[in-house]
Amino acid sequence: MSYKIITISRQFGSGGRTVGKELAQRLGIKCYDAEIIDKTAQETNLAPDYIKEQGEYAVSSSWFGMLCGRDYNGHSFQDDVWNAQRKIILELADKEPCVIVGRCADYILRDRNDCLKVFIHADMESRAKRIVEVYGEREEAPEKRLKEKDKRRSAYYHFYTDSDWGDMMNYDIALNSGELGIEKCVDIISSVY
Repeated sequence: MSYKIITISRQFGSGGRTVGKELAQRLGIKCYDAEIIDKTAQETNLAPDYIKEQGEYAVSSSWFGMLCGRDYNGHSFQDDVWNAQRKIILELADKEPCVIVGRCADYILRDRNDCLKVFIHADMESRAKRIVEVYGEREEAPEKRLKEKDKRRSAYYHFYTDSDWGDMMNYDIALNSGELGIEKCVDIISSVY
């Protein structure tokens, strides 16, 4: 099997974004992450900060919360963000070999035979340490922040895909970056690519 596109889904703090960037650099292809935010902002005329917050996280992890902020037709700005990101991801996948980080790209590209879908995860202790050391998060209760981000990411994924985020049946490879380390994850994925 020859792959053209690699999607990286990840738990918050697992280093999935770093894996994606280092993988793309090693393979000599582009990595799309923040670039999707910029393209979506241009497409929707919404602020990049709004796109960043709404483009991958549900406003609320409850169905009631997800339905708030919708007009009488059930439409929301978050739907505009979803539709714009979906369109951009499909265009990027058609355009060139690349790595796409997050934004439900694994689901959006699920029917492509040339897409390798990867999920990066790690134990709570490794993730907590990473968000404090790398992201500069406060040392008080990083586990609470991790759980909140994962819960919001999961709710968003489920709302727009009707699938379960992190369900290994949605991915071709699942790697524990806490055990393997970033470099070994890059090695493994690049050997499959």
